[in-house]
Amino acid sequence: MLRAAVAAKTAVGLQAQSVMASGGLVSDDIVNGILSDRLDHDDARRGFILDGYPRTSVQALALDKMLAEKGLALDHVIELEVDEDALVDRITGRFTCAKCGEGYHNRHKLPKIAGVCDVCRCTEFKRRPDDNAETVRTRMAEYRAKTAPILPHYEARGLVSRVDGMADMDAVARSIDAILDA
Repeated sequence: MLRAAVAAKTAVGLQAQSVMASGGLVSDDIVNGILSDRLDHDDARRGFILDGYPRTSVQALALDKMLAEKGLALDHVIELEVDEDALVDRITGRFTCAKCGEGYHNRHKLPKIAGVCDVCRCTEFKRRPDDNAETVRTRMAEYRAKTAPILPHYEARGLVSRVDGMADMDAVARSIDAILDA
């Protein structure tokens, strides 16, 4: 949403652009403004999924206020439960074809022919620079310190469901679909 707001040159998008250009972190006020603008689109009236927001108690309270002002409410909060060591292994082992983007993993899905993409036959692969153990563990520590504490806020309203985030992707998707369809 940040990139879309910047590209659309919305007032709040231009604020975000100046902060990002200087290397700073976009403030809660700017993120909340971008989200508020996005929720005003017709397609959001039919429903929406927030991923990675809210991350803090301050954001959760701002979201509650914003939704109330718009006559909207959350139906579900889904927590993906993960084993940190296994998550580190999953993330640090992934890589993609530089040409077509096909995903691979050091242990779970190697190309059929070493060094050759199964899809487009390219021989160049890439890894995201933040796919390293230190970054993953830092993000998990940040989650435990700032995001996990908002769960009781939503649990008190009966909104929280938990999904085994370590299951295979199809099983995770089925679990989430079952929650959303309930």
